[in-house]
Amino acid sequence: MLAVPATAMARATATPTASATATAMPSLLATPAPSRRPAPTPAPAAWRPRVGDTFQIQYAGAVDLSVAATVYDLDVDDTTAATVAVLHARGRHVLCYIDAGSWENYRSDAASFPTVVLGKVLDGWPDERWLDIRRIDLLAPILGRRLDTCVAKGFDGVDPDNVNGYTNATGFPLTAADQLRFDRWLAAEAHKRDLAIALKNDGDQTAALVPTFDAAVVEQCVQYDECGLYSLFVAAGKPVFDIEYSRSPSAFCPVAAKLRFEIVGKHLSLDAYRTRC
Repeated sequence: MLAVPATAMARATATPTASATATAMPSLLATPAPSRRPAPTPAPAAWRPRVGDTFQIQYAGAVDLSVAATVYDLDVDDTTAATVAVLHARGRHVLCYIDAGSWENYRSDAASFPTVVLGKVLDGWPDERWLDIRRIDLLAPILGRRLDTCVAKGFDGVDPDNVNGYTNATGFPLTAADQLRFDRWLAAEAHKRDLAIALKNDGDQTAALVPTFDAAVVEQCVQYDECGLYSLFVAAGKPVFDIEYSRSPSAFCPVAAKLRFEIVGKHLSLDAYRTRC
């Protein structure tokens, strides 16, 4: 938040004029009324998602701007500032998808990652490799630029993917403590830029990270019976957005109602298709 400076009050000092004779009365200069300037308007509070917000996520195809969702989740590279502006004009807020815990060989900044931080290929994703998140010193400039791009395009928040490397075969001896340190650092960098930040698929560390993150974006918690891990977010007044790829509304709507989650059914390609309760 920007500090609001106190408004200074300008006052003119009255100065007596010496008389020419002993009997003359002193002449007093008129004192002008203090000038009053309106106090600066405080900067608006940064946006934070709320329980009850509706959700749309799309990474493939032309963005369907007509979806009646409070929050859109769109890719940092494929989304223009103009698209974000249109959504804002329609009263929407937009999360900026970036990859934070893995490297993608097709990104424009792929060559900026030192080879020392590149680990094993992600299972099922041959174009991606895990990152050594212990090396924040090397990753900070790159990820900082990605967050800056989100800001420059007008996004309201960030959805950083693959922040659960310590539970996977990354090629590095990552620990839960390493992951917490990285995730908290990432959240602090987002908040420095007035971006909200969502926790992505790190359910085992929810209790430790709820105070730091503003929402959770989860995949298939109904399918894998993991939704309960994220219920602490709702208890803290922060939403959980879950994406189901192979469950119908008849399967996930009871969970959504019970836990107060926003759950959407999507194609695995994450095109515009969307079902919800």
